[in-house]
Amino acid sequence: MNKVLLLALLITSIGSQSQTLSVLNIGSDQYDLPMIGASVSIVSGADKPVYLSTNNLGEIDIKNRFKNQQYPLFITISYIGFITQNDTLTAPQSKTYTLEEKAYLRDEVVVTAQYAPTSIEKSVYKVKVINKQKIEQMAAVNLRDVLSNELNIRLSQDNILGSGMSMQGISGQNVKIMVDGVPVIGRLDGQIDLSQINLNEVERIEIVEGPLSVNYGSNALAGTINIITKKENKEIFRIGVSTYNENIGTHNNTIYGNVRLLKNHSIGFSAGRNFFDGWSPDDTFWPDYSAKLADSGRVKQWNPKEQYFGRFQYHYNLNKSRITYKLDFYEETIENRGAPQRTPTSFIGFDDYYHTKRIDNAILARGRINKNWNYNFTGAYNYFQRVKESYRKDLVSLDNNLIPETGLNDSQDTSNFQLFMSRASISSNRDSSWINYELGYDINVERASGKRIANGTQEMGDYAVFASAEFLFLSQIKVKTGARYAYNSLYQAPITPSLNAQYFKNNYSFRVSYARGFRAPSLKELYFTFNDINHSLFGNPDLTAERSNNFSGSVSKKILVKEVLIKPEISGYYNFIFDRIAFAQTSATSDSLLYFNVGENQTKGVNSAISVLYDNFKINVGGSYVGRYNQLSTENDIAEFSYSAEFNGSATYVFKKPKLNVSAFFKHQGKLPGFGFNSDGEVAEQTIEAYQLLDATISKVFWRKRLTLMVGCKNLMNVQNVQASLAGNSAHSGGGRSIAIGTGRTFFVKLNLEFAKK
Repeated sequence: MNKVLLLALLITSIGSQSQTLSVLNIGSDQYDLPMIGASVSIVSGADKPVYLSTNNLGEIDIKNRFKNQQYPLFITISYIGFITQNDTLTAPQSKTYTLEEKAYLRDEVVVTAQYAPTSIEKSVYKVKVINKQKIEQMAAVNLRDVLSNELNIRLSQDNILGSGMSMQGISGQNVKIMVDGVPVIGRLDGQIDLSQINLNEVERIEIVEGPLSVNYGSNALAGTINIITKKENKEIFRIGVSTYNENIGTHNNTIYGNVRLLKNHSIGFSAGRNFFDGWSPDDTFWPDYSAKLADSGRVKQWNPKEQYFGRFQYHYNLNKSRITYKLDFYEETIENRGAPQRTPTSFIGFDDYYHTKRIDNAILARGRINKNWNYNFTGAYNYFQRVKESYRKDLVSLDNNLIPETGLNDSQDTSNFQLFMSRASISSNRDSSWINYELGYDINVERASGKRIANGTQEMGDYAVFASAEFLFLSQIKVKTGARYAYNSLYQAPITPSLNAQYFKNNYSFRVSYARGFRAPSLKELYFTFNDINHSLFGNPDLTAERSNNFSGSVSKKILVKEVLIKPEISGYYNFIFDRIAFAQTSATSDSLLYFNVGENQTKGVNSAISVLYDNFKINVGGSYVGRYNQLSTENDIAEFSYSAEFNGSATYVFKKPKLNVSAFFKHQGKLPGFGFNSDGEVAEQTIEAYQLLDATISKVFWRKRLTLMVGCKNLMNVQNVQASLAGNSAHSGGGRSIAIGTGRTFFVKLNLEFAKK
């Protein structure tokens, strides 16, 4: 909710009762608060202007300010950061004025782990918001696209498993990813494929670094990413179509809309198809769809994929509550083509197909019980399926034959995951009180099935209660403490406490926090079983949860110089993780690997950023320095930590008259060092070289803002692969390899046509 000012202007005849002007803040706050220092210029007749400002009560007395009482009175009302308003009074009267805050100065509203929707500045957590405007300026299609520019997040790419990430130097299996507070399931090798999370009809993305395990339980150890979908339907109806095309064979098409039914009911929907033809460094500028499948070009460095997705939402507004039912559907096919092989009678290729299906159902309810109490409820059932199929393809006749399983290969496989979850809480939200608190429960029941799961099917239940309290001292110090207790059906869940504090004064904001996080062993880590002629991999039902201690702090300031808002910030963190889960050999001579709690991990870092905003111009610059613990340093003469640096920046300028928007986004991903064992069993340094990404976009609106055209270039510096020397290479071979980073320089065009009636 945007903050507004209510100016109550009470003007009567000279010589009568006292004349006052009151300024009240009634926007995102629950109570009317006086606004101090609002400027008012009043001109009466031929008199010179009288300049007044509100006192500590938000009022001024204008009695006997004029030599002659003459109407009309010309009034100018202004406040730094708000749009100036002019008015003319032709007779004595009382009148209310509303000043709108300038858009670029509005505080973002956040909901993740909050008692009620609140501004970033008032949140005791350090929350980063990626709003809809930035998502559109980046022409981002999925979560991977939008996170590519974010500081302290490092992306990785696997041709089969998709896009992964790390945050604060910790792998993505310790990052909780949610859509409207519902966890995204279907982790493969611990990671959620970011390219499967479509951003169509997404309102904003909230990122909280550090543990939020009190509210969200397992996996919220390194951080939490909460994707907030669009729910406010201000239009009577809205319908739009969007098409996005890249020169490398990417074609995405979407239709979306919403309709308001009666007064309190509305529905929203979206559906679309994303298609990618695959890419290799030797591809032509434009894809050749007529290329024959029998040539070596059928093998792609980036595999072809096709995605279908849809979303349906129903909203019901009841007094001070909003109830939403949402259904998301997603289906993807990745094609991994094998190199052509000659047989005595033909050419053949061995191709793998990976089919993914997601069906997510959720009921969301949020609102106020009365003016002092809020409630929040989430209930969901999510289904995830991953199917692998292997075929022997005749490249002459194009016949496909399913490869039969022999028991010693993994040609065919199906894995299913289901999640039943319910989370609810009640919280007080009284600005006049020195204490507010929250009580809630969180139930998660996960089920996994497949031939690689022991006994075919396993289930894990996690039943938790959590509580927190937020204290306000001297109107400037906010302290929030909380704890979570859980019973888990398969392992002993740890108690997770947290303590956050914020001090704010004169536009300064200091935050410090301690939180314990944890990551539950997954069903795969507990019950995985796989055997072939080369090796054996097994889960371990005796695993305990990973636990962490996180310490963090930050300081930020808002500086308003005339109409320019400057926001510098610096922050730091330290993570210590116990009982880290990883594969390890069962013995020195065995080829069997078993999941164990193998030891500890640590990361630490410092971040700095500054943003400058002025009406139609915005620039952000930031940097981070991350240290990752080398576990081998306990027994070898190597550095305890390896450090890497990151820098990012973005700039946006809006030409208001031609309605043209120009944006650029830059990310320097520093060299990533570390240590591991090579194939000779010796400790060797491993590195991934640095690279830079630069994107640029231009957009313009036409036809009364119904049509938007966007063109741009992604990966302007043409980064494709970077060199890496990884543990596993022989010390005597000096070998290395390259890691795929991007599909090279690509050009895109996006069109969006929308009709709406407000």
